[in-house]
Amino acid sequence: MRAIRIHKHGGPGEIRIDDIPVPIIKPHEALLEVKSTSLNHLDLWVRNGMPGVQLPLPLILGSDASGVVKGIGATVKNIKVGDRVLVVPGYGCGECEECFSGRENYCLEYAIYGEHGDGIQMENLAVDSRRLLVMPPNISFDEGAAIPLVYLTAWEMLVNKAGVQPWHTVLVWSASSGVGSAAVQIAKLYGARVVTTAGGPEKVAKAQQLLNPDLVIDYRTQDVVKEIRSLTRGHGADIVVDHVGQATWEKSLRSLAKGGRLVFCGATTGPQVSFDQRFLFFKQQSILGSTMGDRGDLFKVLQLVERGKLKAVVDRAFDAEAIREAHEYLETGKQFGKVIVRFAR
Repeated sequence: MRAIRIHKHGGPGEIRIDDIPVPIIKPHEALLEVKSTSLNHLDLWVRNGMPGVQLPLPLILGSDASGVVKGIGATVKNIKVGDRVLVVPGYGCGECEECFSGRENYCLEYAIYGEHGDGIQMENLAVDSRRLLVMPPNISFDEGAAIPLVYLTAWEMLVNKAGVQPWHTVLVWSASSGVGSAAVQIAKLYGARVVTTAGGPEKVAKAQQLLNPDLVIDYRTQDVVKEIRSLTRGHGADIVVDHVGQATWEKSLRSLAKGGRLVFCGATTGPQVSFDQRFLFFKQQSILGSTMGDRGDLFKVLQLVERGKLKAVVDRAFDAEAIREAHEYLETGKQFGKVIVRFAR
């Protein structure tokens, strides 16, 4: 079967489509025929190599997948052959206090497919059945693959960390990103006033059309801090959702209200930032780091997707053979929503 894999770090040219054996499942596992996968910026970082992080090579890429169950082990009870499912992209040890408490993303052994070990971009995947959730019947495989990682991340940031409420003003950076598009929808779901950013008239229009925020700021031509202050009569944003890093960090802090919470989950433009501690404690603000979330929250997200309250935002799909082109496209930043890689239709 085909598997998308790297044998060394570098550009898209280092990605290979290898022929590897179909896995044999264990009693607690299921065999998943993978239909669609989605790309995350994590795939780019893993492919390029991350300073100070030793990854096991060769490595199969990918964290998100959807497909059909082809077989189940002798002890599997939660799913059956023929079920349309998606993969929970992160997992803990399953045996510690955090895992039992529904906080598996705090587990000391927490891992993400395609980073800490082999990922899911292959035609057939052997996976612990507890890491599979049945997809809502009203969504496609492409949409199913677009949901897990970004919605887990955005839900954890807004609901569990920042405690979003209807009276909050929420600033979400980059509506066109996976996490950004999910965060806008979740904040709207909770009744908050949502401001987001996009680069250029085309993306601004798409953000307004697809996500229905209260305001879209074109960060290329408008002053984000000034616009937030004007909208809130000087108060600022109660919550800022930042996954961009260096390029937006200072503006995120300047946009934040007294008592506000800046919650961040990544550093796409770079990890090194600085700030004046005096402003932080004088304004009684909080900076909250966040990584992934618990699979129970993904279950909630899927219920909301089924009811039409949340939706996957898919930009474009590539066949598996065009995986290098898919990486190149994501790196250009032209997409609005998730980039999909298909193994089968």
